[in-house]
Amino acid sequence: MTINLQIDEALIKEALALGNQQTERDVVEQALREYVQRRKQQMVVDLFGTIDYEEDYNYKQQRQKQ
Repeated sequence: MTINLQIDEALIKEALALGNQQTERDVVEQALREYVQRRKQQMVVDLFGTIDYEEDYNYKQQRQKQ
């Protein structure tokens, strides 16, 4: 997909200097990957405290041979 973007040139240069990317396209793709990963992580963090569980549940019990 081709998209034309106007991005701060200084920001792109700084990102190129900090990362292992060779091109501006690589920098933008890496930034998007990190953005998506961070949002997914935040969704998991947001689940904490919302899931009910049994405090006396013994997960090791299922590992025992019967």
